Amino acid sequence: MKKLLKTTFAAVALVTSALSGAAVAEEMVIAEPVHSIGYLPMYVAVHNGYFAEEDIEPTIMTSEGGGAHTNAVLTKQAFAFIGGPEHNAFAKAKGAELRAVVNVVNRGNVYLVARADVPDPAEGESMSDYLKGKTIATGAYGGTPNSITRYILATNELDPQSDVVMRELATAGIMAALKTKQADIGVLTEPMLTAGIEEGLWKEPFYNVPRELGPYTYSTLNIRQESIENDPELVERFVRAISRGLAFTHDNPEQAAEIAAIEFPTMDPEALKSTLDRAFADDLWSADGDIAPQAWETGKAVVMGADILKQDVPYEDIIDLSFWEDLQN
Repeated sequence: MKKLLKTTFAAVALVTSALSGAAVAEEMVIAEPVHSIGYLPMYVAVHNGYFAEEDIEPTIMTSEGGGAHTNAVLTKQAFAFIGGPEHNAFAKAKGAELRAVVNVVNRGNVYLVARADVPDPAEGESMSDYLKGKTIATGAYGGTPNSITRYILATNELDPQSDVVMRELATAGIMAALKTKQADIGVLTEPMLTAGIEEGLWKEPFYNVPRELGPYTYSTLNIRQESIENDPELVERFVRAISRGLAFTHDNPEQAAEIAAIEFPTMDPEALKSTLDRAFADDLWSADGDIAPQAWETGKAVVMGADILKQDVPYEDIIDLSFWEDLQN
């Protein structure tokens, strides 16, 4: 899939460059932690040629596992990564400077489900009482789903070491843990969420994070500070391409769904439709790329409440919206 994207996009970029008299498109790697429908606006920007029109040839690299996507940028294997800007805060604590430059996923794209044979919370039952003693399968430590899990436990006065059993797994491992009854609760994202519902492995979510937590810097696009300093013109083109992908997704859900079907060709069409219906209903994506201070306050509260981020990190230390703001003028 990634080779196809790169080859197709390179051809479009070369044609665009030839017509405009511009240089051959600049290659760019964007690292993602998992291939996810949550990142649809980024895929839209690729398929619609918005990067090509900016003389950029992108390759989407999936680097699943912990902070591998962040490390790809820190080690200059990638220009940008898509993920929570808390990773920029983690890197800053170690002396590295990363900045979020445009938003994508503006809600916590995580849902808690119970295994099919495990009852949902009873009416009036507190989340603390319901979760206590259960085994919860969530993402790897340091990833945003893991942080949200720990935050939910902390806000319900539950200790992840003693009140529940935490299974911190790669994405595929979460489904396997529920399927083999090694976990009672799963912390899931799309498209796995809908796929498991369709298969009867679990039920509809009993806890909807997008609705419960509201605006949230779940997945921004993040780059090295030195890229901002050394190649601001490239950063501006990058931000413009992503912003156009967001606007198109927001304004043209049916056409965006067609691109999702290309990116996820093995997904059942009805399941894909259900997944996208949920995403649009939950206001999953930023409409324009803005990163509101309130959204970072929520994101920061999650990682600090989960005791993963140890010190307060101001908005301006990890987020630079100057390129996005310039595009609004």
